[in-house]
Amino acid sequence: MSIPVDQSRAPGWRTEITRVQWLVLLGTTLGWALDGFAGSLYALVLGPAMTELLPNSGITPAPASIGLYGGLTVALFLAGWATGGILFGVLADYFGRTKVLSIGILTYAVFTAAAAFADTWWQLGILRFIAGLGSGVEAPVGAALVAEVWRNRYRAKACGVMMSGYAAGFFIAALAYAVLGSHGWRIMLGLAVIPAVLVWFIRRYVPEPAEITSAISARRRRREAGKRDEQDRFVLGRLVRPPLLRNTLICTALATGSLIAFWSVSTWYPQIIRLATAAESLPVDVGNSRVALASMLFNAGGVAGYASWGFLADAIGRRKAFAISFAVSAVSIAFLFPFEHSFTTFLVMMPVLGFGLFGALSGTFVYGPEIFPPSVRATGMALANSVGRYITAAGPLIAGVIAASWFGGDLGLATTCVAAFGLIALVGLAFAPETKGAALPTDPGVTLPPPAAPAPVQAAATTQEHTS
Repeated sequence: MSIPVDQSRAPGWRTEITRVQWLVLLGTTLGWALDGFAGSLYALVLGPAMTELLPNSGITPAPASIGLYGGLTVALFLAGWATGGILFGVLADYFGRTKVLSIGILTYAVFTAAAAFADTWWQLGILRFIAGLGSGVEAPVGAALVAEVWRNRYRAKACGVMMSGYAAGFFIAALAYAVLGSHGWRIMLGLAVIPAVLVWFIRRYVPEPAEITSAISARRRRREAGKRDEQDRFVLGRLVRPPLLRNTLICTALATGSLIAFWSVSTWYPQIIRLATAAESLPVDVGNSRVALASMLFNAGGVAGYASWGFLADAIGRRKAFAISFAVSAVSIAFLFPFEHSFTTFLVMMPVLGFGLFGALSGTFVYGPEIFPPSVRATGMALANSVGRYITAAGPLIAGVIAASWFGGDLGLATTCVAAFGLIALVGLAFAPETKGAALPTDPGVTLPPPAAPAPVQAAATTQEHTS
């Protein structure tokens, strides 16, 4: 349900957007930023961590073994992310958004920081899996929360801004690594406990949206009256049956392709830069500095890609915005990774690459709420992205394996080959309906209150009606 907006008489965003909407956007953006911060810290210290931990497991820390076991720990994290996404997505559709969001944030913050005490690579892998369980909650539940609270013409833009928090978190992590990286990887991972502080803010200031509370209440009334229907079927069952199956498959293809490309690149470009620096016989500290600088530029482009996607999609449509993100990503990867380039070329291309890869990820969470009704919205987005993450989990591992087996340790070629499977997103795009200008779907029989408007706006509108 939505209330038509007369664009010619609309008072503008400064008075149309409520305090509650701003607080929800702030809380979810910070949560997603700190999730990105924790995740990026690990990517930045993956090489040094494996170099230290592999000998404790009786393994020589050669480039091939670092690629193999480092890729395995990333795969475990992504598998945990996928599992946690589905688990917490289901819980969010049955019990509400904010409680589940808080539990997830605590989980990924505590267990990412706990990884600083690992003594072997497999201990690190287990802790990364558990951290992934909590990390999976933020994007689907946060995007559902923003979409449901921002029930106005700024919804897509707000979702895009919320998603930009992840790239901002990567950028902050790169800055922290530039300042504190010389103190060792354990100190860096210990910083990941910071997101736990956000739980207080969310529990105090972020409300449950009317859409999900209405859906939960309607489900309870039907159960008490003994009048169960299709809407009372388990949410995962509803998503894999018509009429929702088509949208589930479309969203899954879009998310899977975007995630394969993103994680293949973001996992291995730091190590690719380190190896290139070592080949120039430069000190390790130079390699670390280069990684930090490249990461900041990659994520600066990512912030722009994330935040601009909603604006772009409102201007030209969702399908065209996806097409632009996919094209920028594909061209950047094909140019940068299969060939040898100077570090200067890397620096020039990293913001462009980040713009495309992060933009595609942003699109899946702007678009997802627009094709799923509230009673399955968080689960629908979580399922689509979790299937993508299960598939993606093998990407970093495969890249490490084929780099050693097929390409003589060339991670650039291996990353390109794995990222090419991201073209599966084009299949989803071919069948995706255009949702620009459409209201969010609702559940049958659920009546929602009209979107809240600030009091001054209502008063102005009343005065204008009497005048006319």
